[in-house]
Amino acid sequence: MFNKILLATDGSEHSSRAIKQAIKMVSPYKDQVKIDLIYAVDGDTSKSDVLKYGDSHTATIKRKERFMETIQGIESKGVKADIILLHGEPAEEIVEYANNHDYDCVVIGSRGRNKFQTLILGSVSHKLVKYIQSPVIVVK
Repeated sequence: MFNKILLATDGSEHSSRAIKQAIKMVSPYKDQVKIDLIYAVDGDTSKSDVLKYGDSHTATIKRKERFMETIQGIESKGVKADIILLHGEPAEEIVEYANNHDYDCVVIGSRGRNKFQTLILGSVSHKLVKYIQSPVIVVK
């Protein structure tokens, strides 16, 4: 049984599928489970958010607000949830965070790129599967 789940998200449809799957996976014992959503902000996104909102503090508040509806949706299903915001290269930050905290598993959505796209662009889900020490579930 998974009691503490780290769910990597970026607010995309792929992340939404992963969230739905995680909730379905824990529904029989939802009152014993906590899901931490983790969002890693890369440098380019961070810069554009600061320019858009005026300062880094406001940008952080806006990022948290972006995920509040998701957290409320998870909690409405009877599962405790929280959001963790990190700054840096998403794959590296999520791997480091997951390996330094005690999670039963990590869940991430996959974009379903082909081999060539993955080779050229890289894949956050592939890096998480490769480097995280806990079990990783990739939702297609």
